[in-house]
Amino acid sequence: MVATVKPQSLKIFRRFTLLLMPGIFTLVTSLTLVGCTQQSQKAENRSSASNVSDTKPSGIKTKVLRMGYQQAGDLVRITKVLEKRLEPLGVKVEWAQFAQGPQLMEAMNVGKIDLGSVGETPPIFAQAAGAEIVYVVGRRRTEKTGKGSAIAVPPDSPIKSVKDIKGQKVVFQKASASHYFIIRALEEAGLKYSDIQVLSIPNVEAASAFLEGKIPVWVSGDPHLARAEKLGKARIIRTAQGLDSPGGYYIAGKQFAIENPELLRIVIEEIDKIDRWAEAHPQETAKLIAPEQKLPPDVMKLVLSRRSYGLRAISPELIKEQQRIADYFYKNGLLPKPLNVQEAMLTPEQYAAITPPTISQK
Repeated sequence: MVATVKPQSLKIFRRFTLLLMPGIFTLVTSLTLVGCTQQSQKAENRSSASNVSDTKPSGIKTKVLRMGYQQAGDLVRITKVLEKRLEPLGVKVEWAQFAQGPQLMEAMNVGKIDLGSVGETPPIFAQAAGAEIVYVVGRRRTEKTGKGSAIAVPPDSPIKSVKDIKGQKVVFQKASASHYFIIRALEEAGLKYSDIQVLSIPNVEAASAFLEGKIPVWVSGDPHLARAEKLGKARIIRTAQGLDSPGGYYIAGKQFAIENPELLRIVIEEIDKIDRWAEAHPQETAKLIAPEQKLPPDVMKLVLSRRSYGLRAISPELIKEQQRIADYFYKNGLLPKPLNVQEAMLTPEQYAAITPPTISQK
């Protein structure tokens, strides 16, 4: 099942919940009275349910895995590898789509999803906002990492380099991977974050405006970036390649991760397997993804040519890299106080339980 969750919907959900609270207490009282007349039926149901639960590993407490994915698409969802592996264990998989990482993390913060893939930046801001999350596994970093993200301008723009964007309006989604990218690119060019005018707009909304020539500087990523390039509407002045990002992660709700180690081990294993298959079969992968994203073959080919595949285990080295990013945001005045990313990590024993031996350490 696929659903789209928007930030506006989450705000409405909070207000809606507050309005419903008196009615919920009344409903609970009514259900309690009704429940007294159904004890014998419940006893029978418990007997049959216990037979089903006996077949489920002790490291799987949930009956539904709620996965979040971003606008760029998700090969894991398209191929249904998780459904095939988890159905025999009595676990269903539900999918929810989000514009970018910050929206996905907000949904996780309010308990709408259990697991999702984001860049290095969204979990830092989510943790700073008090979200109970944990890093589950990292994305493998390769020589292609960062090639699919760029600072772009219209083809006829007078801007030739990052130095030239001083004083310009720069569009990107705050708290996304683009946020770290633009700050590092500015620093590399001898500029400060305060030297630009920031407009925070998700890629899915900014793409059309950029194609119409309404955005002077756009920090974006594939597939939106690739589409603009192939339409001849974008000129890249700097990619994120080489800007020391540790890459992306799969993030989970903390309690969910603690209660479902065996489930996470299975999920990590299947994600890595399909990723490695995709890396070795780019043409077949393009045929699978193109219909979902409704992209022309040339755009799809460009997207896949600069995508990194595979996962890497959470390690002390990776934790240090992520801590460096958090410290960088604090140094630049974008976090109210220092952040200890270790507090969003599992124990070494818990990571050993969820990480298959086939997962890379690099």
